[in-house]
Amino acid sequence: MKAKLYLCLLAILASLAVLVACEPERIVIESGPAGFAGYHVGYSWSGEARGTAFEDAGAYIETILKLDEDANILSAQMRYWQRADGFWTTRQSGNALVSVDFLVDPTWATLGSEYRPGDSMFSIYTVNRMSFYAVAVHQNGTAAVTIVEPLTRYQFEMKFPPGFDYRTQLNELTIGSGIVVPTVRTSGGAFLAPASWDELADRHLFNFHDYSHVLTDRGVFEGIGGNSSVRNLMQAMGVEFDGDRPVATSPKYGYTGIGGWKGNYDAIAEHLVGRNARTVTSLVDWSIDRFGNAVNDQNVFGVDVPTGATRTAQDSLDGISGATVRMSRESTSYQRALVDAGILSESDVIIGRF
Repeated sequence: MKAKLYLCLLAILASLAVLVACEPERIVIESGPAGFAGYHVGYSWSGEARGTAFEDAGAYIETILKLDEDANILSAQMRYWQRADGFWTTRQSGNALVSVDFLVDPTWATLGSEYRPGDSMFSIYTVNRMSFYAVAVHQNGTAAVTIVEPLTRYQFEMKFPPGFDYRTQLNELTIGSGIVVPTVRTSGGAFLAPASWDELADRHLFNFHDYSHVLTDRGVFEGIGGNSSVRNLMQAMGVEFDGDRPVATSPKYGYTGIGGWKGNYDAIAEHLVGRNARTVTSLVDWSIDRFGNAVNDQNVFGVDVPTGATRTAQDSLDGISGATVRMSRESTSYQRALVDAGILSESDVIIGRF
């Protein structure tokens, strides 16, 4: 009996072996390398190229990517953290405290290495003034306006007395008119650095340069130009009018273009989401000679700069008053997130200027 049972089992096993041997070879189609799914974080920080440790930096950029298993970018967030008055905040927070002293008459700041600020009507407390504007109207009808002009990076102020004709066109408010006054330099490294304000005497805020269109291509000043009236400008800032007179209002503020640093980083996220991180390995196209030629043998950008190269990598002038997706320090942070995801190695990371 046992012998018969044993023979039956052998027969069954032999039959299974024949069936298995006759099965077609399985073809497995892989959707892509596994292991990318999840959140990945990368950093770049101030002073990194000079040897500053991350924990000692006063500012850093954090990139947070959410990838699927194929490394498609599902979400992207970039934050510029900086220490201000002993606490950490993000540069793109957009918050500001603004007050206006209507008794002050704005006076001119000096230019160049002997820079001194002029007298300003505005007290502004904010992390960064890129693309900033503010306006206020006193009960007596006096209006105060300030705009941070992106090419010079100076804060220009206009004080309009009671009875001012708000039908006046902006092309009449030239720098030489004395009505538009540069009072404060908000940051260095400006694209436009006149030796004297006289060089801009016949220009108004919206035609300093061919690139001045960044103020008016989009955002609150979209469509504003030299033929626009001062009323048009103030209404774009949120001021209401009663007949020909502006209605009194406490300070209102905002950001031109696509919205200052918040707009910058939102633009980077929009640029990245939906693309694949294995093909978008940098925010800067380093194959462009003037960028790639400025990367030294330690993979640091913009330090040992040869003739014809550059210290910055950004597409700011035709995008916004500030950059969008070609910022070298932001690219470093992004690449480090790809290192965290296993797409790049640390040796692939190019240290941008911070």
